[in-house]
Amino acid sequence: MERGETLLETISDFCRSVGMAESTFGRRVVNDGKFVSRLREGARITPETLERIRNYMAQRGAVAPVSPRELRPLIRASAPAPRPSAQVSAEGTPDRNFRFFDNRQKYLLFVNTCGEKEVIAHRVGMELANIHPRPPAVRVFDAGMGEGTVLTRVMREMHRHFPTMPFYFVGKEISLEDVRLSLEKMADRFHEHPATVLVVTNMYYGEAPWLSPKLLTAATSLVWHEVALTGSTAHEFGDQIIALEPFLAKNWQARHSEQSGNPIYERPVVLVLFREDYRFLLSDVIPSQGKTQAKYDLVIASQPYRARVPAEFKASKVLAPLARALAPGGRLLGIHSYGHDPGMEVVRKIWPDEDPFNTGRHDLLRAVRSELGKEARRFNFNAYADNRAVFRYRMYTLPTEISESIGTSTLFAAWNAAVYVAQIDDSRLDKVIGERKYLDATRQVLQAHGGLWFLDESYVVSRKRS
Repeated sequence: MERGETLLETISDFCRSVGMAESTFGRRVVNDGKFVSRLREGARITPETLERIRNYMAQRGAVAPVSPRELRPLIRASAPAPRPSAQVSAEGTPDRNFRFFDNRQKYLLFVNTCGEKEVIAHRVGMELANIHPRPPAVRVFDAGMGEGTVLTRVMREMHRHFPTMPFYFVGKEISLEDVRLSLEKMADRFHEHPATVLVVTNMYYGEAPWLSPKLLTAATSLVWHEVALTGSTAHEFGDQIIALEPFLAKNWQARHSEQSGNPIYERPVVLVLFREDYRFLLSDVIPSQGKTQAKYDLVIASQPYRARVPAEFKASKVLAPLARALAPGGRLLGIHSYGHDPGMEVVRKIWPDEDPFNTGRHDLLRAVRSELGKEARRFNFNAYADNRAVFRYRMYTLPTEISESIGTSTLFAAWNAAVYVAQIDDSRLDKVIGERKYLDATRQVLQAHGGLWFLDESYVVSRKRS
């Protein structure tokens, strides 16, 4: 490879010469059909990946790319990509090939073996004493519904605080499976608190609070579906929610962005659920297509971005739009992983220089203030002291499980949790799974701390009431 010629150009020339699609090249060489797309976005590669590319091309009689050995750890496939445009979603930035959507098994194992969701719900509940809802409803936006555990627990807590007030919830989620899991939990919520409107959408952060796509092409393809639940029991509501499966399977579809390789919606969808016998009471709460507003009393932004994404991107694509969606007196609670815990000890025993959590809450709030510009004077930015902002959650284990001899299933669960939280991509994991070193490292940390726990940190952006 000549000086000045990028790896991306070399691969493109090779694909053209042999008549191979770039996606095919990515799948055959690194088992990733979006590999070349990521290079085009400015993604970095490891020396090992470069060797695989060289070997693959050499075996087919092509001139393999060459780079001085001392430059390999720093090689960039192309010049850095420009700052994403306003049309690119917050899901649309590459980050070391890690995507929650492509790590479903890791995610579900983490959710079922660690108590993060419950602790986050408790932290959200602390904010309920500080909101100032106005008629006609308490309005809440969940910026990442996931499988619904946090939202369900928050709904229970809200019923305790506001047992007679109508509720309006909007949950953003692009994953079809997560939408299914979330909806399955909602039948009991409609029974306990009948004056509830639940809206689920797959739109981007800059669209979902308003239930309105920005692009004309997306707006014209918007699927707006209203479901008025009949009956009076959770069982009846549950049956009607299950009956939505064909609608979800048909419309809740995602594809990979050509720019980033990340999932984006095929068409925007809004699903509105409420009880038919409360339609009259909720007439001013039920949203109508083209006539929605934000003005949320509470916005939950729990892990809405990847750890390694720059603070400026998190602010412009996620947090600033969510802050603008707040009502006067409304509060945005942001939560992300903090590090400095036994989970990171496990990771650094394998990758000593790993540092995924290099953007703290103070950095984010500065970036949000800058992004909002003159609008920032309408908001308060609260980082709080560590004793309030930082909180712990643990991996579930039996009292006798952490001993000199720890079961393999416990070690696997702990390792999964550590690498999931640290967002270690599969290509790096594949290189260490074949050895027992990672299990030995996990065992050492569990025994040293008597278990495994993690730290999250939180912050609040609130809109002034006046």
